[in-house]
Order: sequence, then structure tokens, then C-alpha cells
Amino acid sequence: MAKWVYNFGDGKADGRAEMKNLLGGKGANLAEMASIGLPVPPGFTLTTEVCTHFYQNDCNYPKELTQQVEEALTLVQQRTGRVFGDSSNPLLVSVRSGARASMPGMMDTVLNLGLNDQTVEALAKKSGDRRFAFDSYRRFVQMYSDVVLGIEINHFEKHLDRAKEKRGVKQDCELLAEDLEKLVKSYKAVVQLELGEEFPEDPKAQLWGAIGAVFNSWMNQRAKTYRQLHDIPEWWGTAVNVQAMVFGNMGNDCATGVAFTRDPSTGTNEFYGEFLVNAQGEDVVAGIRTPQELTIKARKSHGSDLPSLEEVMPNIFKELLSVRSQLENHYKDMQDIEFTIQQGKLYMLQTRNGKRTAPAALQIAVDMAKEGLISKSQALMSLKPDLIDQLLHPTLDPKAKKEVIAKGLPASPGAAGGKVVFSADEAVRRSKDGDKVILVRIETSPDDIHGLHAAEGVLTTRGGMTSHAAVVARGMGRPCVAGAGGITVDYAAAKLTVGSVTVTEGQILTIDGSTGEVMVGEVPTVPPQLSGSFGIIMEWADEVRDMKVRANAETPADARQAKEFGAEGIGLVRTEHMFFDGQRIVAMRQMILATDENDRRQALEKLLVMQREDIIELFKIMDGMPVTVRLLDPPLHEFIPHTEAEMASVAKAAGVPLDRVRRRAAELQEANPMLGHRGCRLAITYPEICEMQARAIFEAAAEVGRSSKKQPVAEVMVPLVATTEELKLLKGVIEKTADAVKKEQGITFTYKVGTMIELPRAALQAGKLAEMAEFFSFGTNDLTQTTYGLSRDDAGSFLPEYKAKGIVEQDPFVSLDPDGVGELITMAVQRGRSTRPDMKMGICGEHGGDPASIEVCERIGLDYVSCSPFRVPVARLAAAQSALKTQGEKAKQSSTKATKPRVQNFGPW
Repeated sequence: MAKWVYNFGDGKADGRAEMKNLLGGKGANLAEMASIGLPVPPGFTLTTEVCTHFYQNDCNYPKELTQQVEEALTLVQQRTGRVFGDSSNPLLVSVRSGARASMPGMMDTVLNLGLNDQTVEALAKKSGDRRFAFDSYRRFVQMYSDVVLGIEINHFEKHLDRAKEKRGVKQDCELLAEDLEKLVKSYKAVVQLELGEEFPEDPKAQLWGAIGAVFNSWMNQRAKTYRQLHDIPEWWGTAVNVQAMVFGNMGNDCATGVAFTRDPSTGTNEFYGEFLVNAQGEDVVAGIRTPQELTIKARKSHGSDLPSLEEVMPNIFKELLSVRSQLENHYKDMQDIEFTIQQGKLYMLQTRNGKRTAPAALQIAVDMAKEGLISKSQALMSLKPDLIDQLLHPTLDPKAKKEVIAKGLPASPGAAGGKVVFSADEAVRRSKDGDKVILVRIETSPDDIHGLHAAEGVLTTRGGMTSHAAVVARGMGRPCVAGAGGITVDYAAAKLTVGSVTVTEGQILTIDGSTGEVMVGEVPTVPPQLSGSFGIIMEWADEVRDMKVRANAETPADARQAKEFGAEGIGLVRTEHMFFDGQRIVAMRQMILATDENDRRQALEKLLVMQREDIIELFKIMDGMPVTVRLLDPPLHEFIPHTEAEMASVAKAAGVPLDRVRRRAAELQEANPMLGHRGCRLAITYPEICEMQARAIFEAAAEVGRSSKKQPVAEVMVPLVATTEELKLLKGVIEKTADAVKKEQGITFTYKVGTMIELPRAALQAGKLAEMAEFFSFGTNDLTQTTYGLSRDDAGSFLPEYKAKGIVEQDPFVSLDPDGVGELITMAVQRGRSTRPDMKMGICGEHGGDPASIEVCERIGLDYVSCSPFRVPVARLAAAQSALKTQGEKAKQSSTKATKPRVQNFGPW
């Protein structure tokens, strides 16, 4: 028979902490606390599999569940010495949710369940406190009516306010027993009025009603929204925990509280929390009464006159300190705990790994390792790499008020506020005048690069996590919210609209690129602060990781930032980004508009000087570390504007007739430019472009080589190769140019020629390509597009539905697809190294900064990942964690082999 219910309590438990997927986080930790001897009220957990069955079978339970719940309830009665529904010695229970991932406040809870008109009298007699009994009863009726019966809570609050007004008091706790008895009757009358039926008196009916409500709350709107924001799959489901009630509101020897074993804001090793005497759990967080501090030190530092737990109940405080130590030693992490004190006895109601700020996470990991509680490796594995990202960008002040008007995708982390502008030119103009601006576009293009650089942040209404705006913003360290489809942008009127809210150019908006929120007005931000623990964690990560971490960078500012963050070279220089500023775009357009090779070469001469200077600067900054320069990749039409006014401006700047610009713009139009005349195809058609770029790289290498102790390491990368013939032809142009520069300069330099693997055919032909290519760099953005047949700029409109329906677990442009794209990369690596065993291979797409993708790269055996400068520390930690996981798996396999019993051959019988 399937097991649907797991018991815990009295020092025993059917489950354990590792069973979080089955029992949920709360249920698994209750079982674990009970099994290690902590004072946990007994109870039982209905598994997440019940939730799955519930939703797969039209909200019906498994047929064995009723019997298993009855048996579990009987065990709780035996362990407590009380009987559920008994009129003389009643057992009351709480019913709470508990998913495998913490979802605080998202699902429903019912306390004091089992009370009715008979059991409340028994509770009053047993406790000797009629006020306590009826306070518990009125709380139960209100909570049950809200959570299970669906009656809005304001109906009950009105009666509560009237009762306080009539008694002439302000606090709930000041009401007398007779007031509370009347309130219970009023509350029940509300139920009768709203539903046309009486409040349920049968405790068994109450229990099943509450269990159903908790399972139903898994699909309420706030829970669904929370899951979407935190990538929690719908199919996980929630468990339900039924636990014997203990009461913190039976008198002044009772209390309830919440605590963290360390400070969750700073990570300091100090007991942190609050409690209330004579209260139930919800009172601590409801703000009805001012909570008290746990320690004397905290009370004094906060200037509170209210006594601390250390002073009010010193013996209980010592016991709680012991529990704190026991939990940290057991779980090897900072814990968030809930406790209740009933008539001088401590009970533990919950423990879980505590949520903490990014600085606190690093501090706790470092401190615990130094204390010997965990190892350096465990410290590294305890951290989420994306927490590091939060340290590098301004964040919204958590205390500040904010008015959220829209939500998009959190495309580039950090928060920023400024005056709204709708064009890149306006962003530059206002920025030069000293204004902070937020660039708002329907979608961005390479033409907007100067505006992106000038803006504090960027907001788009189209595009996904790997759209142009997202990629460029991450590279620059700018916050970006992409794909905010609820916003309508009107360029002509210079305004954006969300529902009834209109924001015009010059008004203030704030965006949070870490959450995707868009807010009206300026919301204060907190600047990033890097503590000493950041450097220690990075040092420990570098000690264990195998993969190198390079950066995608093409400006000196990006390169310097990347190097400061620990980049070990540049894995991708997008040379086209160097051509969008000032006179460069003019020269680039002259080259595109040229009618013959001679005119093109004249324009390319101007670009040569500019490109060479840029690459010289990158070589100097990297100081002997590899710099991988990708030849021109995007189609030429991206450099030519398409409105009449802009084309007229181009014609004037380039000194050519407007008709020629119109004609050339029409010639460059393609039905599918992503698969069109771009990448190496441009260099095949116009070899002089390849020649100019190769000359810029080699002349830069020669100049830096003369003056630097460390010789530059130049890697020339040919993009979008599909055939060996393409690479052979262009490698010939590159080598011929290198030989010419060496001869002209009278100096030697070393370089490598490689290719980007971004087409399935290239992956399949990797063995042959490796005969000419000296390195491979996997362009996973395009490889994902061409493998899936998806446009990364358009997929955002339907991929969320794919995730919701379980077709894909993750957006493949955010996290590398290990099965399809990953298999192609694995194949290319194996075939490439069969031809050239020592071949260096890495990835340079946006996946290079994604922890899950980095783990895939580690398993495949790549030598490096390359990512945006601000993702370098994230990648360093993720690479270390991936290496530790791989080492652990290898050790486990070796151990399994070592312990495998040997087969002895005794010969024929």
C-alpha cells in the first residue's frame, strides 16, 4: 500500500531532512528536529504526492488516505495524552502548508483547529483561563472562515473593532472573556449570513476542510505568481502538516517568537529575533503589538524599554541558545526558527535555512568555515552564485515605498531611476546636461548603443532575456527590464502608458533589473558594497575550479572592469560594437555605401586606424592574457538607418546622394537576416573587410609586443562557419596579412586562428574544421537558435507558456539546453579533440555567465567560459561549484567500485 502520511514526534520520525521533495521543507525539518531530540509537538505530514494526486484526479484524494490520517491522528493522541474532539480533554491541531522550496505567506494556514462549542469549554476548564480559550476560539473561527470557507476577513474585523470600541480599549488583548464569547457568536452569525449554513462544529469535518484548503492554496494567484518569479515548478506540489497545538497565549509564562541563528542582514554571529509574551505566532508578524528582543545586547542597541527574553525567561533563553547551537551544528547553515513557550516549556515549531542578504550570505559562509563548522568546499557550495551578482549593482532600498506599475523580465540586475527618454540621442543629450535617464524603447538595435551607454538603465516592451538590450546592458553593467508587454510606447507623443497611468518624457521612472519591476517616481537605491568576505570567497573559488573565466568586452572600460573582477582574458571582442560611435559609424557607412572595392578600401583605411587603437588598448589591459577578437558578424543593414530623415542624414555625412543610400538600404534588406549575409559570409564576399580587421589585430600585437614585457596573445575568431572551405579561404587571408605585417614591422608575434561553432553543421564537421582551426568557441546564442529553430528575440512571447506546461524547464536562451544543444557541443568537442588533442575550447554566448550552463560546460570538458564583465565573479563561483560537484561524483563512483563485491571463481561444481 502506498504511504501517503509520515509521522513525527516523541523523539521519533518516519521522515528525515533529505526527504524534502516528498515531505516539503517544513515537514522534512519537523521530522529531522524530532529525530535529533528537540522538543517538537507531535504531528504528521501528508506528502506532496497527495497534492499531485489531488490535482490529477479532479480534487479527489487517494482512497487509502482517510485511513492513514485516522491512524496518524490516533498516534498524535497517544503522544499528547489528549483526544481530538473530546469534550473533556481536547486535542487541538494546526494545519499548515509546506512546499519543498520556502514560499513564505503564499499558501494557507489554520490554527486552533478542533475547537467547537463543547471543546472550548473543556479548554477553558483545563487551562483555568476562560479568556484564553475564547480568544483561541474566535481566532479559529475567523481564520477558518477566511481560509476554508472563503469569507472576506473584513466582515470579522468590523465586529472586532466594535467590540473594542464598546469596551473602550485599543488592543485585542485588552478584551475580556465575555467580550470574546460574544465575538464568537457574532463571527458565526457572519458565516450563517454569508453562506446560508452554520459554521462546522465537527472537528473531523474541520480537519478535512483545512487540508483541502491548503492543497487548493497551491494554485491560488499569489502562490502561482511567486512560483513564476522564483522558477518553482507547478508539478512540485505542497505537503500539508498537521501538528498538535501548543499555546503561547495561556498567560505570562507563555510566549511565541521567531529567530535567526545569525543576523540575516549582516551575517554577524549574533542571535537575532523577536518574541511576544502571552501571544500566538501571527501576533509577532502582524504588528498588533511591539515585539521584544531576544537578547539584552539587542534590546540596548535598539533602545527598547521592553525586557528581552534573556531577562524575562532566563532559563528558557539558555535552552533556546542550546537549540540554536544544536541546529547550526546539525544543518551546517544559518537557521530561521519558530518557537512557542507554553507554561514554561519550550517547543520548536519550525526550522529552515534562513533567507539572508547577499553580504550576509558571504559573511556566514566565510565565518562558518573559519569556525570549523564547515569546510571551504562546503562554504562555496552553500552560496547561490547569483547572490554575488547582487553585490555588484545598486539595489532598491528595502525600506523605501514603491509604486509598481508594470513588470517585465529581470534582464540585467541592479536598480536605477531617472528621467524617461525615448531615443538614444535624447539619452545622450540629457546625460551631457547632467540628467540621469532611463532609456525606454519598444526594442533596441545596435544603433542605440550610445544611448544605452549614456542611460542609467534601459526598459523595453519587447524582447527576452537574451535580446539586444539585455545582452548589451549586462555587458555594460546597466540595469535592464525587457519584454514589459503591459506597457505601450508612443514615440510620436513621447509617452508610455500602462492601464490608466501615463508617463511622459522627462518624468521619473525607477526600474529594478533584478525583479523586472517598473515603478513611478524615484525609489531610493543602496550602493553596492564589497566586503572582505567577497575576496576570500573568490580566492577559495579560484583554488578549486578547473575552467578559466574570460570576459566578453570590447571597450577599455569593460576590459578593465572584467580584469578587476578576475577575468583571465577576453573570450569575445565583438568588433562591430566598435563601429557605432561618432566618426566610426560614418566611416562604416561609407564602406557599406561604396560602389566598388577601391572605395571600400578607402573607407576601411579609416576604420583600420580606429580598430587598431582599440585593440592596442585591450592588449595592454589584458597584459599577456588571451584576447579573442571576432571578425565582423552582423549583417550590414544593421549599420544603415531606415527612416527617410535618418537616411538623408547618412547621405550628407557620407557625402553621397540620398538615392544611393535608399538603394543600398533596399539591397541589404533580407527576409531572415539572422540566417542571411552575415558572419564569415561577409568576409567571403568582401575579403578586404577580413584583411582590414586582421591587419588591425596584428599591427596592434606588433606595437604592444615591442613595449610590453608580456607578449600579447591574439586569437582571431571567424564567425558563423558552416563549411571547411569557408574557414580555409579566410584563414588564408588572415595568415597572408599576418606575414605581411611581420615583414613590414620587422617583428614576430604569435597568434591563433579559430572559429565559432554556432551552427549544427559546424558541430557535426568539427573534426574536419579542427584540421585548420586552432581553437573553438561555442556561440551558444546562435547555436541555440539554429538547433531549436527559435528566434531569441521572438521566443519570449510563447516560452513562458512552454514553461508553465512543463514542455521546457528553462528558457534555453537563459540556461543551456544540456540534451540537444549540449549534445551538439559534446560531439564537437570529441570530434575536434580527436583531430587536435590539445585544442582549447570554450563558450562565449550569454550562457557563459549562467551557473546552470557553466555546470554543463564543466561536464562536457570545456577549458573556459566567457561572459559579461559583471558576471565574471558569478562565473568564478559557479565554475568552482561545478568542479566540486564533478569531483564528488568521481569520488562516489570510485567508492562504489572499491566496495563492489569481488566475484570469486571456484571452478566447476
